[in-house]
Amino acid sequence: MRKIVSVIFVFMMTVNALAGGILTNTNQSVMFLKNPARDAAIGLDGVYSNPAGVIFLPEGFHIAFNWQYAHQTRTITSTNPLFALGKKNDGNTIKEYQGVADAPVIPSLQAAYNKGNWSVQFNFSIPGGGGKCSFDDGLGSFESVVGSIANSFMTLDKKATEMNDVTAQFAPYYAMLGKSAPAEVQNNNVAGYDMNSFMEGRQYYYGFQLGTAYKVNKDLSVYGGLRLLYGKATYKAKISNIMVKTGGVYVDFGDFLPNVPVQAQQLAAAGQSHLELINTIEQYNQAGVMPLTQEQQTTLSTAKAKLTAGMNELSASQGQLATLAKYSEGVNLLCNQTSVGAAPVIGVDWRYNNFNFAAKYEFKTQIRMKNESTVNEASEIATVNKFRDGEKVNEDQPALLTLGAQWSPIDVIRINAGWHHYFDKDAEWYNNTQDLLQHNTNEYLLGAEWDVTEKLSAAAGGQLTRYGLSDAYMNDMSFVVNSYSLGFGFSYKAKENVTLSAAYFQTTYDKYHRDNYPVAGVSDIFTRTNRVLGASCQIDF
Repeated sequence: MRKIVSVIFVFMMTVNALAGGILTNTNQSVMFLKNPARDAAIGLDGVYSNPAGVIFLPEGFHIAFNWQYAHQTRTITSTNPLFALGKKNDGNTIKEYQGVADAPVIPSLQAAYNKGNWSVQFNFSIPGGGGKCSFDDGLGSFESVVGSIANSFMTLDKKATEMNDVTAQFAPYYAMLGKSAPAEVQNNNVAGYDMNSFMEGRQYYYGFQLGTAYKVNKDLSVYGGLRLLYGKATYKAKISNIMVKTGGVYVDFGDFLPNVPVQAQQLAAAGQSHLELINTIEQYNQAGVMPLTQEQQTTLSTAKAKLTAGMNELSASQGQLATLAKYSEGVNLLCNQTSVGAAPVIGVDWRYNNFNFAAKYEFKTQIRMKNESTVNEASEIATVNKFRDGEKVNEDQPALLTLGAQWSPIDVIRINAGWHHYFDKDAEWYNNTQDLLQHNTNEYLLGAEWDVTEKLSAAAGGQLTRYGLSDAYMNDMSFVVNSYSLGFGFSYKAKENVTLSAAYFQTTYDKYHRDNYPVAGVSDIFTRTNRVLGASCQIDF
């Protein structure tokens, strides 16, 4: 049961419903959905993707309002022999758990005022988190631990049967020495479990970026700005109605629990009695009072070793009874987190003939999420302390370097390429999980835009994302998977100073197989789906 609490409280990683790195969203505008390769594009969305290039827009005030809707699923197919013990699993060892993440309103706003060689810019977006993810049936890591509890009770029953067999085997010795054999150890006949579980995580990082671009000459500009992040998260987890199948019926775990110490005490008493009997027989053998054959001596020696080992295991398990009793009514978690962080952003843009090149560097944002939690006291379980009330948890948003290029072979066509590098391993995350990654995240982007008419333009593009995943890093509470994304959309100039845009963006994910980690015979397959729809309105004054 300790593990139940542990795996629940580990659930902390970002509920990311958007595109980008492990903790970073990059689709801050509908223009990104149309064509993700925006790192060297000249447009108002460059307030986020290419801020140095915004100075090359016409003089005046520009503002854009964006709305996005994202729907994502997360599917974990878990294999565990313990699942066969579950009432709802029909003897199957493979079970699928699916979480649904919805972000119905993902707003963003870009604004810029260009005058002469200067551009003052503002961006509001959600550069981290962005939705709620719910697993209505819990997770395999929850159920496997409940299953292991039932299996432990079954192991106690097995030991009870074995102890009763030893008692029957030693009955002649007890009679020979005029002693009473111990009473039969009760068998609880545990054969399975049942449970209900649920978990939900909701996380938003609200980003506010203010900066200035300066045009060094007609083809070169630089940018400097500051980004402020306000993080807010809520985590809920519940395990309830834990039942134990005993004697062919399911009984409440809390009602069944008192049977366990009774059985354990009987096992301990019988084991101690048998050890004392063996010691007495060995002493009589040495004194010549009860000579034993070599075979008999070997049998007693083997039995003594097994009994001693079993007594030690039983003694160790006794210490868990208090913890089991503490959580016999299930587990409920509610934790709210908030934090504020800030980091500089710099950029450069250079035009050369019909090419444009740009670079941007977002510094690491130090985030320490502060807990307001139902967990008030320190626990012997380290991961529980992560959600203790008042605790501050490392959740840095890593530094990001983007490089981009744009080529216009003719005036009405623009071809874009980009590269993103997230410095994940330089960030600080809870329990230093960044060290479990094999390498930093890289993204590769390509796209194009075509001005069909003076008023209508179309765009499409793609993004390839590669994380440095490892079996040790992956877990079913929060995971990412390598993917590729495709987006397309249109922009229409409704008036001379009003442009409307709409786009669709979809991500296709790989399947990550984690086999025999951390336990042999236990495996997981992780995958996701992601679809985003967006619309925007840009007004130029």
